[in-house]
Amino acid sequence: MSALPASQAAIHATINAQGELVAADAALLGLHLRAGGVEGGPLAIPQLATLARLAMRLDTLISRPVIAADEDVDIDMWVRARPENGQVSLSIVDWKERAVKAPNPVVEQERQSDLVRAADGWNWRVDKNLRFLAMPRIAAAAVDESWPDAGTLLTDFFKLEEGADQDFPILKAMAERAPFLDQHAAVRDRPDERYILSGFPIFDTQGGLVGYRGKAAVVAAVTRDNGSAQQSAYMHIFGQRLDRALRKPLGRIIANADTISGQLQGPLRRDYANYASDIAAAGRHLMELVDDLADLQAIERPDFNPVQEDIDLADIARRTAGLLAVKASDRKIRIDAPDPDESLPATGEFRRALQIMVNLVGNAIRYSPEDSMVWVRTEQDDEWARIIVADQGRGIAIEDQEKVFDKFERLGRDEAGGSGLGLYISRRLARAMHGDVTVESAPGQGARFILSLPVRKA
Repeated sequence: MSALPASQAAIHATINAQGELVAADAALLGLHLRAGGVEGGPLAIPQLATLARLAMRLDTLISRPVIAADEDVDIDMWVRARPENGQVSLSIVDWKERAVKAPNPVVEQERQSDLVRAADGWNWRVDKNLRFLAMPRIAAAAVDESWPDAGTLLTDFFKLEEGADQDFPILKAMAERAPFLDQHAAVRDRPDERYILSGFPIFDTQGGLVGYRGKAAVVAAVTRDNGSAQQSAYMHIFGQRLDRALRKPLGRIIANADTISGQLQGPLRRDYANYASDIAAAGRHLMELVDDLADLQAIERPDFNPVQEDIDLADIARRTAGLLAVKASDRKIRIDAPDPDESLPATGEFRRALQIMVNLVGNAIRYSPEDSMVWVRTEQDDEWARIIVADQGRGIAIEDQEKVFDKFERLGRDEAGGSGLGLYISRRLARAMHGDVTVESAPGQGARFILSLPVRKA
């Protein structure tokens, strides 16, 4: 790495209209080459390339701070980009290198802990020798079973199964001092009981591994005369692998398509940029389908049981409006959410109630005409807290109002987006929380979807 020499007032570079690095002082040229660029090729430092294109497009001087990443340091710069004679002159009047701050192990451990806590299942903890420090209660029926005492080896209690790579995820994770999510296992003396273990490492103040903490989630009770339970177990495993197989490549497709359509690597013909934008939109649609299928798998498991906690439906409605504000603005639709001081206490699981609201308001935006409004209103009686989402769309015929809650049902709609699972999942979630999702509508008069959950008792 080359720091800014004390005798040099600034570092200079010239970028042509094609985004190529025509000339550069040694420090900047070195950074460009280490970032994968070549001499005379497109500038390989995205922050500087973006600044140069912006200055060229606006035809004005732009001066702002920039942070660039080198091999083992971050570089703080103050950059001036001046368009002149069809090119852009860059002047870096400050160049300060600072060591990359290592992730705080405490913060990272808390993040991993949150991921595991958010998963379904029962808590367990082992020391670094895989001996239980706290035993899980994996099933309600296990109360009368004989469970091993603390100090029992996890491998004496669970029979571990190899993963797809012919390795044991928990043992591989321990060797790498890393978290794991998909260790399949069965209780040795009750092999019909199958579980998925997930966990994260616990370290002492000196960074030494002292054990693991995690969850044990029921897969299914597989018995010889219960073929449906065995099929459920296989479908659960298949669904997990399908989710992992699709999510990562789809994420890369979306990210690369967004980069191309945003022309972050240089100017591009408009039709090609539009193609890339279409690819990104299709990728997001597929990602939504993957999410819906994952939710569908979760809610149809026999042990699915949402948390019952105190929630504020009015607050959830306001959060939903904030999450979908950009989507609504793109279609010139206004969301009229509950007032900031309005409260609607209820009982349910916060993230599941938010998921339902995002689906209901998202559908209202999707099927509403431009320059219209989506209303989100609250109601309450002695037993029920209700959120009403009303739109100005074309409405739903009376004979179709129950069909919209069927799997993969879209009532012949051919608009882009939607898997036909959102309303089915929303109703299943609401009913699992002892509530419901219903609809009131008439053709040409919009639709009113109503989420009802039990009122929180004082």
